[in-house]
Amino acid sequence: MITGTRIATALQMVLNIGLLVLAVILIIFLGKETIHLANVLLNTGEQASSYLLIEGIVIYFLYFEFIALIVKYFQSGYHFPLRYFIYIGITAIIRLIIVDHKNPFDTLAYSAAILILVATLWLANSNRLKRE
Repeated sequence: MITGTRIATALQMVLNIGLLVLAVILIIFLGKETIHLANVLLNTGEQASSYLLIEGIVIYFLYFEFIALIVKYFQSGYHFPLRYFIYIGITAIIRLIIVDHKNPFDTLAYSAAILILVATLWLANSNRLKRE
């Protein structure tokens, strides 16, 4: 007879394997992004390359944050800390502002979203909500 504990263990194993596969894929993309950044850095001469470089750096940080989230998941006993999702959200919105900054109202809305995420991060790091 299959018990609930065995089902939970099997599902946890599937989740862990899936996250390890995802980590390997993210590391491969991180390597590709490193090559892309090197090409953009060595290809000087156009102003668009500075935007490409900044956008590439922010994408690079996103890969790092996702990999760090997976590492923290295994270190904290199979738990995703809320703070890391907030960090990823802030970085993703900053990337969006860098890439799409033509409409001032959209940029203001993105900035307000970052402010809300920073306030959420402050709450998540307060002593009332801190788990770690």
